[in-house]
Amino acid sequence: MQKSVRAAVMTGYRQTEIRDFPMLEAGTDAGWLRVDMCGICSSDWNNYNNDKKGPRILGHEMVGRIEQIGSAAAYRWGVREGDLVALEEYLPCGHCEYCRAGEIRSCMATDQRFAGGIRYGSTTIDVAPALWGGYAEYVYMPSRTVIHRVPEGVAPRIAAMCLPIGNGFQWTYFDCGAGPGKIVVIQGPGQQGLGCALAARIAGADLVIVTGLARDADRLELARAFGADHTIKVDEEDLLETLAELTNGRMADIVIDTSGLGPKNINPSMRLLRKRGVLATISRKGAAEQFDVDLLVGQQLTLKGLRGHSYEAVEMALQVMASGRYPFERMSTHVMGLKELDRALHMVGGQLDERSIHVSIDPWLP
Repeated sequence: MQKSVRAAVMTGYRQTEIRDFPMLEAGTDAGWLRVDMCGICSSDWNNYNNDKKGPRILGHEMVGRIEQIGSAAAYRWGVREGDLVALEEYLPCGHCEYCRAGEIRSCMATDQRFAGGIRYGSTTIDVAPALWGGYAEYVYMPSRTVIHRVPEGVAPRIAAMCLPIGNGFQWTYFDCGAGPGKIVVIQGPGQQGLGCALAARIAGADLVIVTGLARDADRLELARAFGADHTIKVDEEDLLETLAELTNGRMADIVIDTSGLGPKNINPSMRLLRKRGVLATISRKGAAEQFDVDLLVGQQLTLKGLRGHSYEAVEMALQVMASGRYPFERMSTHVMGLKELDRALHMVGGQLDERSIHVSIDPWLP
Protein backbone atom coordinates (compact mmCIF):
# COMPACT_ATOMS: atom_id res chain seq x y z
CA MET A 1 0.00 0.00 0.00
CA GLN A 2 1.19 3.51 -0.79
CA LYS A 3 -0.63 6.79 -0.28
CA SER A 4 0.32 10.34 -1.11
CA VAL A 5 0.39 12.50 2.02
CA ARG A 6 0.02 16.27 2.03
CA ALA A 7 2.16 18.17 4.53
CA ALA A 8 3.15 21.78 5.18
CA VAL A 9 6.95 21.90 5.11
CA MET A 10 8.92 24.72 6.68
CA THR A 11 11.44 25.51 3.93
CA GLY A 12 13.09 28.61 5.40
CA TYR A 13 12.67 31.56 7.73
CA ARG A 14 8.89 32.00 8.16
CA GLN A 15 8.22 30.06 4.96
CA THR A 16 6.10 26.97 4.35
CA GLU A 17 4.96 25.12 1.27
CA ILE A 18 2.60 22.21 0.73
CA ARG A 19 4.39 19.06 -0.46
CA ASP A 20 3.43 15.46 -1.10
CA PHE A 21 5.19 12.51 0.53
CA PRO A 22 4.73 8.75 0.14
CA MET A 23 3.25 6.71 2.98
CA LEU A 24 4.63 3.19 2.80
CA GLU A 25 3.82 0.07 4.80
CA ALA A 26 4.63 0.63 8.47
CA GLY A 27 6.25 -2.73 9.20
CA THR A 28 5.64 -4.95 12.20
CA ASP A 29 6.94 -2.56 14.89
CA ALA A 30 5.58 0.79 13.68
CA GLY A 31 2.42 2.51 12.57
CA TRP A 32 0.81 5.51 10.93
CA LEU A 33 -1.44 8.12 12.53
CA ARG A 34 -4.18 9.84 10.55
CA VAL A 35 -3.97 13.33 12.03
CA ASP A 36 -7.31 14.82 13.04
CA MET A 37 -5.89 17.89 14.76
CA CYS A 38 -2.49 19.34 15.67
CA GLY A 39 -2.17 22.25 18.09
CA ILE A 40 0.30 25.07 17.64
CA CYS A 41 2.75 25.55 20.50
CA SER A 42 4.81 28.68 21.11
CA SER A 43 7.85 26.52 20.37
CA ASP A 44 6.51 26.08 16.82
CA TRP A 45 6.67 29.85 16.40
CA ASN A 46 10.23 29.84 17.75
CA ASN A 47 11.19 27.05 15.33
CA TYR A 48 9.49 28.98 12.50
CA ASN A 49 11.98 31.75 13.14
CA ASN A 50 14.97 29.38 12.99
CA ASP A 51 15.96 28.19 9.52
CA LYS A 52 19.25 26.59 10.59
CA LYS A 53 17.95 23.03 10.90
CA GLY A 54 16.82 22.50 7.32
CA PRO A 55 13.36 21.74 5.88
CA ARG A 56 11.05 20.07 8.37
CA ILE A 57 7.40 19.57 9.22
CA LEU A 58 6.51 21.43 12.40
CA GLY A 59 3.80 20.48 14.90
CA HIS A 60 3.83 18.07 17.83
CA GLU A 61 0.47 18.46 19.65
CA MET A 62 -1.06 15.65 17.60
CA VAL A 63 -4.36 13.84 17.95
CA GLY A 64 -5.72 11.33 15.47
CA ARG A 65 -6.73 7.76 14.72
CA ILE A 66 -4.43 4.80 14.18
CA GLU A 67 -4.50 4.30 10.42
CA GLN A 68 -2.09 1.37 10.19
CA ILE A 69 -0.23 -0.60 12.82
CA GLY A 70 2.11 -3.58 12.81
CA SER A 71 1.49 -6.59 15.05
CA ALA A 72 4.48 -5.93 17.32
CA ALA A 73 3.54 -2.25 17.65
CA ALA A 74 -0.07 -3.13 18.48
CA TYR A 75 1.17 -5.42 21.26
CA ARG A 76 3.65 -2.83 22.54
CA TRP A 77 1.18 0.10 22.61
CA GLY A 78 -2.04 -1.74 23.42
CA VAL A 79 -3.99 -0.03 20.65
CA ARG A 80 -5.52 -1.05 17.36
CA GLU A 81 -6.48 0.54 14.06
CA GLY A 82 -9.21 3.14 14.48
CA ASP A 83 -8.36 4.08 18.07
CA LEU A 84 -8.29 7.81 18.84
CA VAL A 85 -4.95 8.68 20.44
CA ALA A 86 -2.73 11.62 21.35
CA LEU A 87 1.02 11.53 20.79
CA GLU A 88 3.77 13.13 22.82
CA GLU A 89 6.57 14.94 21.02
CA TYR A 90 9.18 12.67 22.58
CA LEU A 91 10.68 9.63 20.86
CA PRO A 92 12.74 8.26 23.78
CA CYS A 93 15.27 5.47 23.60
CA GLY A 94 13.54 3.49 26.38
CA HIS A 95 16.71 2.15 27.99
CA CYS A 96 18.75 5.08 29.39
CA GLU A 97 18.72 6.02 33.07
CA TYR A 98 16.20 8.80 32.45
CA CYS A 99 13.78 6.56 30.56
CA ARG A 100 14.02 3.83 33.20
CA ALA A 101 13.20 6.44 35.86
CA GLY A 102 10.14 7.57 33.90
CA GLU A 103 11.73 10.89 32.89
CA ILE A 104 11.51 10.44 29.13
CA ARG A 105 11.56 14.22 28.63
CA SER A 106 15.24 14.15 29.72
CA CYS A 107 16.28 11.32 27.39
CA MET A 108 19.14 12.42 25.14
CA ALA A 109 17.50 10.69 22.19
CA THR A 110 14.65 13.25 22.33
CA ASP A 111 16.92 16.29 22.42
CA GLN A 112 17.69 17.96 19.09
CA ARG A 113 20.72 19.68 20.61
CA PHE A 114 22.52 16.34 20.53
CA ALA A 115 23.54 14.35 17.46
CA GLY A 116 20.93 11.80 16.49
CA GLY A 117 18.22 13.24 18.72
CA ILE A 118 14.78 13.25 17.10
CA ARG A 119 11.36 14.40 18.16
CA TYR A 120 8.10 15.28 16.49
CA GLY A 121 7.95 18.77 15.04
CA SER A 122 11.72 19.27 14.93
CA THR A 123 13.20 16.45 12.84
CA THR A 124 14.17 17.31 9.28
CA ILE A 125 12.58 15.66 6.26
CA ASP A 126 15.86 14.05 5.21
CA VAL A 127 15.34 11.56 8.06
CA ALA A 128 13.21 8.78 6.56
CA PRO A 129 10.28 8.60 6.18
CA ALA A 130 10.16 12.45 6.43
CA LEU A 131 6.70 12.67 8.07
CA TRP A 132 7.82 13.69 11.59
CA GLY A 133 5.47 16.61 12.18
CA GLY A 134 1.78 17.11 12.88
CA TYR A 135 1.09 19.64 10.14
CA ALA A 136 0.45 16.75 7.78
CA GLU A 137 -2.35 14.36 6.95
CA TYR A 138 -0.42 11.37 8.33
CA VAL A 139 2.47 10.99 10.76
CA TYR A 140 4.87 8.08 11.09
CA MET A 141 4.95 6.27 14.44
CA PRO A 142 8.16 4.29 15.11
CA SER A 143 8.43 1.82 17.98
CA ARG A 144 9.61 4.62 20.30
CA THR A 145 6.35 6.57 20.01
CA VAL A 146 4.63 7.60 23.27
CA ILE A 147 0.87 7.17 22.94
CA HIS A 148 -2.14 8.16 25.07
CA ARG A 149 -5.65 6.90 24.51
CA VAL A 150 -8.09 9.80 24.24
CA PRO A 151 -10.99 9.24 26.67
CA GLU A 152 -14.45 8.76 25.21
CA GLY A 153 -16.28 12.02 24.71
CA VAL A 154 -13.16 14.20 24.37
CA ALA A 155 -13.13 15.79 20.92
CA PRO A 156 -9.84 15.95 18.97
CA ARG A 157 -9.94 19.76 19.13
CA ILE A 158 -9.91 19.56 22.93
CA ALA A 159 -7.49 16.63 23.18
CA ALA A 160 -5.01 18.60 21.04
CA MET A 161 -4.42 20.73 24.13
CA CYS A 162 -3.38 17.82 26.37
CA LEU A 163 0.34 18.61 26.09
CA PRO A 164 0.18 22.27 27.21
CA ILE A 165 -2.30 21.33 29.94
CA GLY A 166 -0.05 18.39 30.82
CA ASN A 167 2.83 20.86 31.13
CA GLY A 168 0.72 22.73 33.66
CA PHE A 169 0.29 19.63 35.82
CA GLN A 170 3.94 18.71 35.48
CA TRP A 171 5.35 22.11 36.39
CA THR A 172 2.83 23.14 39.04
CA TYR A 173 2.15 19.89 40.86
CA PHE A 174 5.04 17.50 40.19
CA ASP A 175 7.93 19.97 39.80
CA CYS A 176 6.90 22.73 42.22
CA GLY A 177 4.75 20.87 44.75
CA ALA A 178 1.59 22.99 44.61
CA GLY A 179 -1.07 21.82 47.05
CA PRO A 180 -2.99 22.74 50.21
CA GLY A 181 -1.46 25.61 52.14
CA LYS A 182 0.39 27.00 49.11
CA ILE A 183 0.02 30.40 47.46
CA VAL A 184 0.77 30.09 43.74
CA VAL A 185 1.45 32.95 41.32
CA ILE A 186 1.47 32.20 37.59
CA GLN A 187 2.93 34.85 35.31
CA GLY A 188 1.50 34.83 31.80
CA PRO A 189 -2.04 33.70 30.82
CA GLY A 190 -1.13 31.84 27.64
CA GLN A 191 -1.93 28.17 27.11
CA GLN A 192 0.90 27.07 29.40
CA GLY A 193 -0.03 29.53 32.14
CA LEU A 194 -3.68 28.54 31.95
CA GLY A 195 -2.63 24.91 32.34
CA CYS A 196 -0.66 25.87 35.44
CA ALA A 197 -3.64 27.74 36.92
CA LEU A 198 -5.89 24.73 36.36
CA ALA A 199 -3.35 22.37 37.91
CA ALA A 200 -2.86 24.61 40.96
CA ARG A 201 -6.59 24.69 41.56
CA ILE A 202 -7.03 20.93 41.18
CA ALA A 203 -4.01 20.36 43.43
CA GLY A 204 -5.83 22.27 46.18
CA ALA A 205 -3.65 25.38 46.47
CA ASP A 206 -4.98 27.92 48.97
CA LEU A 207 -4.64 30.86 46.61
CA VAL A 208 -4.09 30.91 42.83
CA ILE A 209 -3.14 34.20 41.18
CA VAL A 210 -2.54 34.74 37.44
CA THR A 211 -0.86 37.83 36.03
CA GLY A 212 -1.05 39.34 32.57
CA LEU A 213 -1.60 42.56 30.66
CA ALA A 214 -4.76 44.59 30.12
CA ARG A 215 -4.92 43.26 26.55
CA ASP A 216 -5.13 39.73 28.02
CA ALA A 217 -8.59 40.35 29.49
CA ASP A 218 -10.15 37.33 27.75
CA ARG A 219 -7.33 35.06 28.87
CA LEU A 220 -7.50 36.32 32.44
CA GLU A 221 -11.24 35.71 32.43
CA LEU A 222 -10.60 32.13 31.33
CA ALA A 223 -7.97 31.79 34.06
CA ARG A 224 -10.70 32.55 36.60
CA ALA A 225 -12.94 29.95 34.96
CA PHE A 226 -10.06 27.48 35.35
CA GLY A 227 -9.88 28.21 39.08
CA ALA A 228 -7.75 31.32 39.61
CA ASP A 229 -8.84 33.25 42.68
CA HIS A 230 -7.41 36.55 41.45
CA THR A 231 -5.95 38.00 38.27
CA ILE A 232 -3.63 41.00 38.13
CA LYS A 233 -3.05 43.28 35.14
CA VAL A 234 0.58 44.22 35.67
CA ASP A 235 0.44 47.24 33.34
CA GLU A 236 -2.38 48.73 35.42
CA GLU A 237 -1.53 47.54 38.94
CA ASP A 238 1.66 47.30 40.96
CA LEU A 239 2.28 43.55 41.12
CA LEU A 240 4.38 43.57 44.28
CA GLU A 241 1.96 45.77 46.24
CA THR A 242 -1.13 43.92 45.01
CA LEU A 243 0.33 40.53 45.91
CA ALA A 244 1.29 41.77 49.37
CA GLU A 245 -2.26 43.01 49.87
CA LEU A 246 -3.87 39.78 48.65
CA THR A 247 -1.65 37.61 50.88
CA ASN A 248 -1.59 39.89 53.94
CA GLY A 249 2.14 40.35 53.44
CA ARG A 250 2.98 36.63 53.30
CA MET A 251 3.79 36.65 49.55
CA ALA A 252 3.95 33.55 47.32
CA ASP A 253 5.21 30.06 48.03
CA ILE A 254 5.51 29.30 44.32
CA VAL A 255 5.97 31.58 41.30
CA ILE A 256 5.82 30.01 37.84
CA ASP A 257 6.95 32.31 35.03
CA THR A 258 5.42 31.40 31.66
CA SER A 259 5.39 35.01 30.45
CA GLY A 260 8.20 34.63 27.92
CA LEU A 261 9.90 37.75 29.26
CA GLY A 262 13.16 35.86 29.56
CA PRO A 263 15.99 36.09 32.13
CA LYS A 264 15.23 39.77 32.81
CA ASN A 265 12.16 38.63 34.76
CA ILE A 266 14.12 36.44 37.21
CA ASN A 267 14.95 39.14 39.77
CA PRO A 268 11.45 40.72 39.82
CA SER A 269 9.91 37.26 40.16
CA MET A 270 12.12 36.35 43.11
CA ARG A 271 10.84 39.44 44.94
CA LEU A 272 7.33 37.96 44.87
CA LEU A 273 8.38 35.00 47.02
CA ARG A 274 8.40 34.43 50.75
CA LYS A 275 11.40 32.82 52.39
CA ARG A 276 12.16 29.33 51.05
CA GLY A 277 9.87 29.93 48.11
CA VAL A 278 10.23 28.35 44.66
CA LEU A 279 10.63 30.22 41.38
CA ALA A 280 10.24 28.14 38.23
CA THR A 281 10.64 29.45 34.70
CA ILE A 282 10.40 28.30 31.10
CA SER A 283 12.16 31.39 29.73
CA ARG A 284 15.55 30.89 28.12
CA LYS A 285 16.22 33.73 25.70
CA GLY A 286 16.62 37.47 26.09
CA ALA A 287 18.92 39.90 27.81
CA ALA A 288 19.50 39.25 31.50
CA GLU A 289 20.10 41.88 34.15
CA GLN A 290 22.67 41.14 36.83
CA PHE A 291 21.43 38.12 38.75
CA ASP A 292 20.55 38.95 42.37
CA VAL A 293 22.33 36.07 44.08
CA ASP A 294 22.09 37.89 47.43
CA LEU A 295 18.29 37.70 47.22
CA LEU A 296 18.42 34.02 46.21
CA VAL A 297 20.68 33.10 49.13
CA GLY A 298 19.26 35.50 51.70
CA GLN A 299 15.70 34.29 51.12
CA GLN A 300 16.81 30.64 50.75
CA LEU A 301 14.96 30.43 47.47
CA THR A 302 14.88 27.58 44.95
CA LEU A 303 15.22 28.41 41.24
CA LYS A 304 14.07 25.76 38.77
CA GLY A 305 14.15 25.45 35.01
CA LEU A 306 11.03 23.87 33.52
CA ARG A 307 10.79 21.86 30.33
CA GLY A 308 8.30 19.29 29.13
CA HIS A 309 6.06 16.80 30.87
CA SER A 310 5.83 13.26 32.15
CA TYR A 311 3.48 10.58 30.88
CA GLU A 312 1.44 10.87 34.06
CA ALA A 313 0.98 14.61 33.68
CA VAL A 314 -0.50 14.21 30.18
CA GLU A 315 -2.80 11.46 31.45
CA MET A 316 -4.01 13.86 34.16
CA ALA A 317 -4.78 16.47 31.52
CA LEU A 318 -6.84 14.03 29.45
CA GLN A 319 -8.79 12.86 32.50
CA VAL A 320 -9.62 16.44 33.48
CA MET A 321 -10.81 17.06 29.93
CA ALA A 322 -13.02 13.97 30.15
CA SER A 323 -14.57 15.24 33.40
CA GLY A 324 -16.36 18.07 31.61
CA ARG A 325 -15.82 20.37 34.60
CA TYR A 326 -13.82 23.06 32.82
CA PRO A 327 -14.52 25.14 29.66
CA PHE A 328 -11.70 23.92 27.44
CA GLU A 329 -13.75 24.87 24.39
CA ARG A 330 -13.10 28.52 25.31
CA MET A 331 -9.37 27.89 25.22
CA SER A 332 -9.50 26.44 21.69
CA THR A 333 -10.15 29.65 19.79
CA HIS A 334 -9.20 28.74 16.20
CA VAL A 335 -9.03 25.75 13.84
CA MET A 336 -7.34 26.33 10.49
CA GLY A 337 -6.13 24.31 7.51
CA LEU A 338 -2.66 23.56 6.14
CA LYS A 339 -2.91 26.41 3.64
CA GLU A 340 -3.46 28.84 6.52
CA LEU A 341 -0.52 27.60 8.59
CA ASP A 342 1.60 30.69 7.96
CA ARG A 343 -1.19 32.95 9.18
CA ALA A 344 -1.86 30.68 12.16
CA LEU A 345 1.81 30.74 13.21
CA HIS A 346 1.94 34.52 12.93
CA MET A 347 -1.18 34.71 15.08
CA VAL A 348 0.39 32.53 17.78
CA GLY A 349 3.55 34.63 17.54
CA GLY A 350 1.58 37.81 18.26
CA GLN A 351 2.25 39.24 14.81
CA LEU A 352 -1.42 39.83 13.93
CA ASP A 353 -4.12 42.01 15.44
CA GLU A 354 -6.38 38.96 15.77
CA ARG A 355 -6.02 37.46 19.23
CA SER A 356 -5.95 33.74 20.03
CA ILE A 357 -5.34 31.39 22.93
CA HIS A 358 -4.89 27.97 21.37
CA VAL A 359 -4.86 27.40 17.62
CA SER A 360 -5.09 23.98 15.97
CA ILE A 361 -4.46 22.82 12.42
CA ASP A 362 -6.91 20.42 10.77
CA PRO A 363 -4.95 19.00 7.80
CA TRP A 364 -8.12 17.83 6.10
CA LEU A 365 -9.70 21.27 5.72
CA PRO A 366 -9.75 22.45 2.09
